[in-house]
Amino acid sequence: MASQTSGGGTDRAPGSTSAGGAPAGEGSVRVDSWIWSVRLVKTRSMGAAACKGGHVRVNGERVKPAYGVRVGDEVRLRQAGGRERIVVVKRVLRKRVGAPVAAEAYVDNSPPPPPREAVAPAGIRDRGAGRPTKRDRRELERLRGLEG
Repeated sequence: MASQTSGGGTDRAPGSTSAGGAPAGEGSVRVDSWIWSVRLVKTRSMGAAACKGGHVRVNGERVKPAYGVRVGDEVRLRQAGGRERIVVVKRVLRKRVGAPVAAEAYVDNSPPPPPREAVAPAGIRDRGAGRPTKRDRRELERLRGLEG
């Protein structure tokens, strides 16, 4: 079989790069991969699940996992516990890097997390106390705000 292109090259313009071969800092990269590579989520599949669940917004709009993130984009990620991370992309990374390098890849505009003593533990029972009674359960629901 003969090749369709002459010279063995591609149809790309000089200076353009493929999706996997671009050096860090150029072009765009998948949002699920980027939030994983800068250590905002533990795994890439967790990043994809966050995108599918509507927990990731880029420049104010909900995005799918394959959305391309570029330098200057604002990424909002809602994490467990209700905390929202707001970061602005400074560098596009394709591979997971160490924490110090990852911290340099974005500007963190997130509000500070609430102090630990301000978060009251709701309904902690002693170990071995057995199953809660109906009265105990109703008190726990009232503390947690699950009236209904």
